[in-house]
Amino acid sequence: MLKSLLLAATLLIPAAAQAQGVAGPYLAARIAGYSNDYDSAARYYDRLLRTRTVTPQVLENAVIIYGVLGRFDDAAEAADRLIAAGQPSQFANAVRLITFLKNEDLAAASELLGGSGSVGGALLDGLIDGWIAAANGDVAAAEEAFDALAQRRAFMTIARLHQAYLRAMSGNFEGAQDILSGDAYGALSLTTRGTTAQAQVLVELGRIEDAAELLNQAAAATNSPVLQSQADQLAAGEPLSWDFITDPKEGMAEAYFTLAAILAGETSPTFTLLNARAAAVLRPSHVDALILVGELFEMQSQYDLASDTLTQVPRDDPSFFGAEITRAEVLLADGREEAAVEVLRALTRSHPDEQTVWTAYGDVLRRLERFEESAEAYDRAISMIDEDTPEDWFLYYVRGIAVERTGVWDAAEADFRRALDLNPDQPLVLNYLGYGLVEQRMKLDEALDMIERAVAARPDDGYITDSLGWVLYRLGRYEEAVPPMERAVQLQPLDPIINDHLGDVLWTVGRRLEAEFQWRRALSLDPEETDETRIRRKLDVGLDVVLEEEGGKGAIEAADE
Repeated sequence: MLKSLLLAATLLIPAAAQAQGVAGPYLAARIAGYSNDYDSAARYYDRLLRTRTVTPQVLENAVIIYGVLGRFDDAAEAADRLIAAGQPSQFANAVRLITFLKNEDLAAASELLGGSGSVGGALLDGLIDGWIAAANGDVAAAEEAFDALAQRRAFMTIARLHQAYLRAMSGNFEGAQDILSGDAYGALSLTTRGTTAQAQVLVELGRIEDAAELLNQAAAATNSPVLQSQADQLAAGEPLSWDFITDPKEGMAEAYFTLAAILAGETSPTFTLLNARAAAVLRPSHVDALILVGELFEMQSQYDLASDTLTQVPRDDPSFFGAEITRAEVLLADGREEAAVEVLRALTRSHPDEQTVWTAYGDVLRRLERFEESAEAYDRAISMIDEDTPEDWFLYYVRGIAVERTGVWDAAEADFRRALDLNPDQPLVLNYLGYGLVEQRMKLDEALDMIERAVAARPDDGYITDSLGWVLYRLGRYEEAVPPMERAVQLQPLDPIINDHLGDVLWTVGRRLEAEFQWRRALSLDPEETDETRIRRKLDVGLDVVLEEEGGKGAIEAADE
């Protein structure tokens, strides 16, 4: 089978590549590219592009790979060879434009944009047109370009935002505020970056209190460390002067980042990466672009590239600890558990007053089943709460989980009940506490009520539905337990524990062959997640014997045993 696949793959290699003896690197580059292994693909394309004759397909693939890695000079060289071979390509033109802008060759960039066809799409082309005009010193032409782009309804908000940035960069802060406030063209939906820009504009206009109010409200709504840092700056009497975009090249970077942020999750990650990389190349200090690049690499399971990118966020930037938390998640996804823990442990030393850091540290430790350490981290996070708010339910909930897993039920129950005080109908808490009470064989009527409320809130959650079936089974209401347990398996067919539970329920109502099937299925899915020895014993001698061996307690005979 493997020989057949390799033969088929070889037959797809262009004859020119086979004749030059580069079939191996060509095939390896294609495979690496398809699997998003950009570093490996780039090494093979480096080798291929040193040969005398390269196919247009190789050149276009090299353009894309080099661009994603931020190697735009190499990408532009490959693009030039592709164009010279008479093979027009939107990717080739895209990287050529980025390279022209990076090298400040505005005439070449304008000529490329003025040619036939779109380079980066209508939105990006229009924004870059405006910033090139500004770079040439023609602010009026730049305004006209943004005005023209704003006539398209889909582009109106973004075009007006960039027009406001242009005005502020040019010192026209009144004109910028006219746009940002909505007075000029109607209300605009501001992102975190737009809010930063407006706050700086207000400060430049001497409206310090208005800027502080804007930042405080936005920070509370978004939990943005950047906005909170700026609000703290104003509260401390520190300057917050305009530095959002100080020259047209930074405006161009913002155009690329704007497009990348819009595209993220909506189209090819490769195309989104190309635009995010462009923003970071045109403005190396563009932290949001770096973080987006890192997140996009993480989405493609390129963990080394993601980690390397995120380490470029400066330590003194307000986004640093958020980037480090993301980097820890990347390392964890890559199986580098101790490295992930060490990143967060270092953050607790460098940012000991950041509740988010302690929460993230607790979360990772909990996922690694280091429950005592996890509970201690959550203790620190909870100690930073001045006065509980409904949003704080989650901290009590996760600490309750960590404490419960250490075997201290009373403390865990207290945390779950505090979480419900803050958020009475939270289905996750209702389910966990209800299930826990059942396992503790106590307060069973209350437990059943909690789980029924959780199921009503999340009827399509297989784990919560499993809890309902299991509590009914524990209460000895076997026939009633069957429908929710069968429903739970339908919702989560690959969960071994739920399949095991269904087996127990089916056995108890006399459906023995079906029960054995479910136990075998549980073992086939993931025996390590279940009590493999117990399931095999049930298959050998039946559930009744197993329960007798365990003390004769299947269902709960008394509500408060």
